[in-house]
Amino acid sequence: MEDITHPPMEQLQDLEYCIDSNPSWAETILLAFQNYILMLGTNVMIPSLIVPAMGGDSGDKARVIQTLLFVAGLNTLLQALFGTRLPAVVGGSFAYVVPIAYIVGDSSLQRITDSHERFLHTMRAIQGALIVASSIQIILGYSQVWGLLSRFFSPLGMAPVVGLVGLGLFQRGFPVLGECVEIGLPMLILVIGSSQYLKHVRLFRDLPIFERFPVLICVTIVWIYSVILTASGAYRHKPIKTQLSCRTDRANLITTAPWFKFPYPLQWGPPTFSAGHSFAMMAAVFVSMVESTGAYKAAARLAIATPPPAYVLSRGIGWQGIGVLLNGLFGTTTGATVAVENVGLLGLTRVGSRRVVQISAGFMIFFSTLGKFGAVFASIPIPIFAALYCILFGLVASVGLSFLQFTNMNSMRNLIITGLSLFLGLSIPQFFNEYWNPTRRGLVHSNAGWFNAIMNTIFSSPVTVSLAVAVFLDNTLEVEKSKKDRGMPWWVKFRTFRGDNRNEEFYTLPFNLNRFFPPT
Repeated sequence: MEDITHPPMEQLQDLEYCIDSNPSWAETILLAFQNYILMLGTNVMIPSLIVPAMGGDSGDKARVIQTLLFVAGLNTLLQALFGTRLPAVVGGSFAYVVPIAYIVGDSSLQRITDSHERFLHTMRAIQGALIVASSIQIILGYSQVWGLLSRFFSPLGMAPVVGLVGLGLFQRGFPVLGECVEIGLPMLILVIGSSQYLKHVRLFRDLPIFERFPVLICVTIVWIYSVILTASGAYRHKPIKTQLSCRTDRANLITTAPWFKFPYPLQWGPPTFSAGHSFAMMAAVFVSMVESTGAYKAAARLAIATPPPAYVLSRGIGWQGIGVLLNGLFGTTTGATVAVENVGLLGLTRVGSRRVVQISAGFMIFFSTLGKFGAVFASIPIPIFAALYCILFGLVASVGLSFLQFTNMNSMRNLIITGLSLFLGLSIPQFFNEYWNPTRRGLVHSNAGWFNAIMNTIFSSPVTVSLAVAVFLDNTLEVEKSKKDRGMPWWVKFRTFRGDNRNEEFYTLPFNLNRFFPPT
């Protein structure tokens, strides 16, 4: 026992820059651009999946991608300045796919024969649902209700939840990489090799470029390789699915994107409102809140910050609700959530600087208005991103499991809670996902489509299922007797803003705004 030299640590020490320390300006700009490149994967994938089902063409898809990137830039900047103030990128969310599929399949919209008209009417229906549903998140955030609920969280309960923020996305990792293994596998090997085995190599001054910029270096190499494969005709006679995954010109984004287009609110026309659509969308808003809560906990740890207090967490959720409102006003086909891959990038590069993320938001806004330039980067094959997800999602999962160091894992109670919440968090959503197809659309299949969408959305989310199981068991099984075993003596001081002196350093609002919005 005398040889154990790794006691529990409230903050990670193995990072170069924390939340309020900054690299040089040149390094900051490159790191910010790297964040921008990484977030493209999800934010190109979602419109590519949804817009064709809505009846939109390649031009509509390019415009939606531009709009989503523009709003993601606004939301990221607002969150980093006035929300949790953590270095977290806020982008599109797959949690909204189920309710959006319900809206797309609405019989009143399917009766529209003209494809472009159907696209516009469906977009307006999605906008209306997002606008109404955002009110739930705004109310839960700014009323501090979400912060009050977070008082039921403990390190034991949060470990599987944050773990599944990463592990729950396993289907977007190697299964997607395998759709074009000749591109995805070299990317995976290159990133591991450069970021881990070459991390001490310093070609320029004292800068470890392979550790600091693995995404930029590896994406550039493999992207050029995929361009050569596409130009040489390697995929000319391959199946359509292979071409869509591997070709760099698969989506017609560059040819259909305008040179310049500035997204603006209500650009698709006035939103339409339906009670059923709005109720279904509220389930996705709730799921994205849960997933973002876990992602904020991971981001705080990777930025060498204290766990966000209840007040700060509520503030972040409130601003994320405003982000969902912006998604509805601009028309992005999805809501807002924290990009898990960018949280993982904080650990991979060992840079948790807030300034890096703020500047990356500027890149999102800038390239979203210059359509052709943004489309060039958006043409990166998805398996390249999937290779990055294999590493970054896994890293976020391990951050979640690191919370167990504050608990007693020699307790059978804790072992049961951890194991059950992890297993059911993976098993129940997998069961629901097996019943998802274009015709049936989920396990719950009653005559009320909005109810189906609510149930299928909630139970298809690993993080939400895990939170329900972990928090319920942790707060009902031998609670008083297990306070120390649950890790509460360490956790309790982070419940309030003034519970720890470091909170003021990490989470105080800029421009002296705390005078008008005093923390609690």
